[in-house]
Amino acid sequence: MTRATTGGTSESVDARALDEVVRFTSELIRIDTTNRGGGDCRERPAAEYAAARLAEAGIEPTLLERTKGRTNVVARIAGTDPSADALLVHGHLDVVPAEAADWSVHPFSGEVRDGVVWGRGAVDMKNMDAMILAVVRDWARQGVRPRRDIVLAFTADEEASAEDGSGFLADRHAALFEGCTEGVSESGAFTFHDGAGRQFYPIAAGERGTGWLKLTARGRAGHGSKVNRENAVTRLAEAVTRIGAHEWPLCLTPTVRAALTELAAVYGIETDLSDVDALLDKLGPAAELVEATVRNSSNPTMLDAGYKVNVIPGQAVAYVDGRFLHGSEDEFRSTLDRLTGPDVDWEFAHREVALQAPVDSATYAGMRAAVQEFAPEGHVVPYCMSGGTDAKQFSRLGITGYGFAPLRLPEGFDYQALFHGVDERVPVEALHFGVRVLDRFLRTA
Repeated sequence: MTRATTGGTSESVDARALDEVVRFTSELIRIDTTNRGGGDCRERPAAEYAAARLAEAGIEPTLLERTKGRTNVVARIAGTDPSADALLVHGHLDVVPAEAADWSVHPFSGEVRDGVVWGRGAVDMKNMDAMILAVVRDWARQGVRPRRDIVLAFTADEEASAEDGSGFLADRHAALFEGCTEGVSESGAFTFHDGAGRQFYPIAAGERGTGWLKLTARGRAGHGSKVNRENAVTRLAEAVTRIGAHEWPLCLTPTVRAALTELAAVYGIETDLSDVDALLDKLGPAAELVEATVRNSSNPTMLDAGYKVNVIPGQAVAYVDGRFLHGSEDEFRSTLDRLTGPDVDWEFAHREVALQAPVDSATYAGMRAAVQEFAPEGHVVPYCMSGGTDAKQFSRLGITGYGFAPLRLPEGFDYQALFHGVDERVPVEALHFGVRVLDRFLRTA
């Protein structure tokens, strides 16, 4: 096969792979897999699509469901070194809702216009699903085998509880992931422009834990015109205010420390972790990569109380989106005990662990090298995700998770704002970059 060159690098993937990643992204977007929560989703058509693309390349897919229509796909590609640990490469098939009236194009059109693929899932994360499919199909055409086993997983339900997706797979089908010690998935190796000519490619090496809270205040029901010192709404409002206003203390994980150190080095700033807030100020726009992960957080999001304006209810409920860093869950819990006070009970409506991955591993070095080969102008740095991914569920199997879904993005393209946002889209050239980088990394991982 004739090898093309791109930006001074040897082209490994063929032209068909570059075409396929765009087509697959568009076609997956057209399959509406909106996850509204509470089980209201059907990923099976997208799962069947992914399975068919694998089967066409001679890769045997396994389709698995916990609930009818909530389908997952798993496949394994044998490596050349049977003694090596396996690597999990995973992406979810579901997407969050989209209101068509708010969009410039229909969110499930998958329209390709002016070099951009539009639609819900373009960055979260049908683009990565398409990259995975394009890379492994290219391998099949070229007769390529990776060094170690690659386990592919296309999951359901990531945008809700993951009970029908990665949680189900980890709990009920662990044997399919035998030998996997590390995994890669969404939200890493994308271009972050600092506005001053520098380009960063943050690779996720950690996630904050998920602590979605349900607060319940109880009091004495009564007439709205009467004095009531045991008003459940008042008690709840006071607790919610305390939680929302709480200033969480600094909590620096190894990944965040590494991120701050490497960012400071790029700017020639002395790394003073005794005054992190001052350091963040000096980093300018690049502080956005770490500022949400130097502390735990608690943001009130939902309130539910009463049924008539002149009736004081006996109970009031609120929900809080809480996030905690690796190693800080005990502090998070004790702080919530204190902030809610004696008149408000709290419980986890949904909880998942915080994750920490080493930034001195061979796998991290391989990801860094793959990005730098195709984006030599970029600075690869580690970071911790403020939210969470399916890596949390797969961690139950002892799999260390990284965020690595490479995209080279133009300046002014607000990648983070498009997650769950209006007019979600991805440039065609970003998809091409992603296929090249992912291919290079996975061949030798």
